[in-house]
Amino acid sequence: MVARPRKRKSRTSAAGNKDGAPDSPENETAAAQDPGTDSCPACDDGKEVQDKDTWVLCDQCKTWYHWFCTPSSTEYELPNIDKWFCQPCRDAFPSKQITLKPPARKSARQKTHQHDYATLNEGLANNPEKWVQWLEGRRVAPDNFKRMQGKDVGREWLATDDKAMTEPIVIEDPDGLGLEMPVEGFTVDDVVRHMGDDHPVEVIDVATQSTSPGWTLSKWAAYYNSPAEKRDKIRNVISLEVSNTKLADLILPPRLVRELDWVDRFWPTAKKGKAQVYPKVQLYCLMGVQNAWTDWHVDFAGSSVYYHIYDGEKVFYFVRPTPANLAAYEKWSGSDAQSTTWFGDLVDEVVKVHLTEGNTMIIPSGWIHAVYTPTDALVFGGNFLHSYSIGMQLRVREIELATGVPKKFQFPLFPKLCWYVGEKYLRDIRAKEDFPPRVLEGLLALSDFLVSQARLIESGADPARREAKESVPGDRIKDAPAVARELRWRVRLALEAPSDDEGGGGKKVNGHGHANGAKAAHATKRKRETSNGSDARSEPRNFRNFRPKA
Repeated sequence: MVARPRKRKSRTSAAGNKDGAPDSPENETAAAQDPGTDSCPACDDGKEVQDKDTWVLCDQCKTWYHWFCTPSSTEYELPNIDKWFCQPCRDAFPSKQITLKPPARKSARQKTHQHDYATLNEGLANNPEKWVQWLEGRRVAPDNFKRMQGKDVGREWLATDDKAMTEPIVIEDPDGLGLEMPVEGFTVDDVVRHMGDDHPVEVIDVATQSTSPGWTLSKWAAYYNSPAEKRDKIRNVISLEVSNTKLADLILPPRLVRELDWVDRFWPTAKKGKAQVYPKVQLYCLMGVQNAWTDWHVDFAGSSVYYHIYDGEKVFYFVRPTPANLAAYEKWSGSDAQSTTWFGDLVDEVVKVHLTEGNTMIIPSGWIHAVYTPTDALVFGGNFLHSYSIGMQLRVREIELATGVPKKFQFPLFPKLCWYVGEKYLRDIRAKEDFPPRVLEGLLALSDFLVSQARLIESGADPARREAKESVPGDRIKDAPAVARELRWRVRLALEAPSDDEGGGGKKVNGHGHANGAKAAHATKRKRETSNGSDARSEPRNFRNFRPKA
C-alpha cells in the first residue's frame, strides 16, 4: 500500500529522504523502523552533517551512506555519477571504481508528439482535474476480478483455488470476513482524538508526489475538514501506521490476513511490545481528499495488501505482474522517466477497479498499481508477507535494490523476518509436516535468499557483512549458514531437486512462486525411495558448510 514519495534523487539508484515513518498499503514502500538499519556507516557522531536527506548506495555491498559523509562529495557532483562504490569496497575490490555518466547526446531525429507531464505538473499543480487529464484517451480495461463473500475468504479457498492470492479480489460486504472497524460515524477528527493533536504525520503533495514537512494530525484535520475550494493544494496521507495506539484497538485485519501474516506467525510475540522494534505495517490509516493520486508502485518487498473503504471512494488502476511488466516497471521506476512517462503506456493492459464505502479489497503480491481518490476518503488497511507468494516477494525486493529504493521505503527488518520464517519452517520440515506445493516452491526461493545472506556473513565485505550478521535473530539462530543450507537441502529433497549447494544446479523459482519444471503432484512427498530402496535422505549430496542434522 506504499508508494515512495518522490524526493531529490541522488542518482538513478539512490533517491529519497530516509527519515520518517513507514508508508502504507497505498504507498508501497514503508519505512524501516529499526534506527540501526538506517544509520550511515561513515557518520561521525561529533560532526554536524550539512545534509542528511541525500543518500548514496554502494553498488557493490548495497549499503547506504549520507552523501556528504563520503569523501566523494568533495570530488564529484552526485547527479553525474553512474556507478558509486564505498571506500571499503574499493579497497577490497580494486576494480570497483567510481564512474561518471557520459555526456547527454542530442538526437538528430525529430521527436514524435509526447505528453509533456513535466509541463503538466508545472502548469496544473493546483488543478483538481490534473490527474483526470493524464488518464484521458488511454486504454483502461474494466476489471473481471472475483467478487467474494467474506465467509469464503479463508484457508479452504487457498487450498482449493489455484488462483487464490494471485489476483485482486473484492469483498463488497465485510460480513464474515473477520474484519473489525471503528463504529459508524468515525471521522478524521476521531483519528486525531485517538492519536493526539501533536502526532506527526507525513503528508504527500500530490502534484509532486513528495512529502511536505511539518505536519501534525491537528493541522491535517483542519486541512481535511476545510471546503475543497479553500485547500491550497491537493494532499494525501498514506503512511500513518497506528500499531500499539488507541486507534489500533478499534481495528482488526481480515481473518485470512492474520492467519497468513509472517509477522503474526513467526515474529516472537514477546518481541512485539509497544517499545520494541518489529515490522509495524499491518495497521494503516489513510486519508485522502478529492482528486488525490498515488502514482504507480508495487508494495514494498512484494507484500500483499488488505484495503477497506470506511468512507468515500477509491479508484485503482492495476497492471498484472508478468515478467515483462515487472521489467518495464523496474526500468521506469529506476529512471527519470517517472516524471515524464505514463507507466500504463509501457505495459500490455491497465485494469480499473472502483471501490465504494464498505468495500474491502485484497491485493496480491507484486501487482503494480496507482490510486485515484474521486471524493474525500478515509481508509484502513495494511501490508503482510506470507508463504504463498515468496518467489514474487523476493523478486520485488530485487527490483527495490536494483532501483535504489532507500531503506526508509523498504519493508522494515525484512532479512531478520526471513530468518525467523526459515528457522521455523526448517523445524517443521524436520518434523515431517506436509506443505502445499506453492509453499514448498516458495521455501526454495526463501532458502536461496538465506544462503545468499549466509555467504555475506562468511565472506562479504564490510559493512555488508556486518549488516547481514545483525539481521540474524540470535534468540533463535546460533549458526545461520548451517540453518540456511539445511533448509535448502531439505526443501530440494522434498521437491526432488538437486541438493548440491554452491553449484547453482537447483531448480529456480520464478516470480510467480512456481518452480520451473517442478511437478506439483510430487511436491508434498516427504520420503522418496532410491533405486536400491533406501531413503533418499540417508545419502545427501556433499556441499559446503553443512552437515545434515537428525
